[in-house]
Amino acid sequence: MKAIVQDRYGVLEFGTADVPVTGDDDVLVEVRASSVNAWDWHVMRGDPYLARLTMGIRRPKRRIRGRDFAGTVTAVGRNVTRFRPGDEVYGDLGRLEGAFAEYVAVPEGQADRKPVNLTFGEAAAVPLAANTALMGLRDVAKVQPGQRVLINGASGGVGTFAVQLAKSFGTTVTAVCSTRNVEMVRNLGADHVVDYTQQDFTRAHERYDVVFDLVGNHSLRSLRRALTPSGLLMIAGGGVSRGGSLFGPVGLVIRAKLLAPFARRRVVVHSETPSWTNLAALRELIEAGQVTPIIDRTYPLSETASAIDYVEIEHARAKVVISV
Repeated sequence: MKAIVQDRYGVLEFGTADVPVTGDDDVLVEVRASSVNAWDWHVMRGDPYLARLTMGIRRPKRRIRGRDFAGTVTAVGRNVTRFRPGDEVYGDLGRLEGAFAEYVAVPEGQADRKPVNLTFGEAAAVPLAANTALMGLRDVAKVQPGQRVLINGASGGVGTFAVQLAKSFGTTVTAVCSTRNVEMVRNLGADHVVDYTQQDFTRAHERYDVVFDLVGNHSLRSLRRALTPSGLLMIAGGGVSRGGSLFGPVGLVIRAKLLAPFARRRVVVHSETPSWTNLAALRELIEAGQVTPIIDRTYPLSETASAIDYVEIEHARAKVVISV
């Protein structure tokens, strides 16, 4: 099969690989589309360098990149009960990766039926980013109607879903983005928009019940300053590209974890876990018209390296999709 393969950090190649073997608890999916996340450029570059302790010291342990997928089931393992060949599915492979390819073997628990009102490309834009937003707002922050929620990085992949989900939960949403994205996030339902090129929200007078930071471009002290006395700060997201670093956004994460037990205002480091039940919840919201994936650009599989460069360096709006 055709796939995007990587045998050393910093270099992706459009080549071939064996069709993955399907285990007893797996489904084999013919991939129709995938999407790019900050995760992909971090692994592709081995950045931050500290992460190579788990990703692989000299080269990535997993040869094929990509987490999000949408496609058609072609075979199922003997223990699989939720799917059969021909089903249209979507999901997140997590650390298994391998979605930038024509076929992928997926654990049954990391896939769900594709929303009927989305194309394969639109569905592939959902899993990792929307799940991160859903778990952060619903499960970690436990947001309630009437609360004030600020989303820093509202025009990115996770941010565009976070704005919509926060509104669906009945909160008042303040979205932070650049000038060119103000109208987009406003159209997604944000009640207030802060253009960070004109104003620093951490130095304003407004206070929020939840600050969901998806960028990592402010200090913890500054972020906590924007909270109400009982507010919650959530740290998530892939950070910004600085051309290679030892800690990258992990530095902020480490400081947040160390500070959390002693902070008067709560600080939480949030990371997503692939889950079919969350995918099912997202499918219901999407089919009800409460959440819609926003796609910036679509690239063919052969140009995946260019797609990752675009996300990493040029700060794509919302999601970038790979057509397989």
